[in-house]
Amino acid sequence: MLPLDPAVAARLTAAVPQRRPGVPLSARETDILRLVAQGMTNREIGRRLHLSEGTVKNHLSRLLERLGLRDRTQAAVYARDHGLTS
Repeated sequence: MLPLDPAVAARLTAAVPQRRPGVPLSARETDILRLVAQGMTNREIGRRLHLSEGTVKNHLSRLLERLGLRDRTQAAVYARDHGLTS
């Protein structure tokens, strides 16, 4: 993974809301969030977790909505900021 320009990283981090209180992530959502943070596509995540691409898309959409995130980039930053990346 290529490092982000510090200015870009700061803008992305500032745009990511803190985790909403009382919004626990399921084990599956956590798995998907970790794989999104690794840069995997829905198809790659599906293969890794033995799910259809559509099921991954549904999980990811629900996850983004529950956390108040706009897109995969914010999800990846969120995962990093909350210790979900290696």
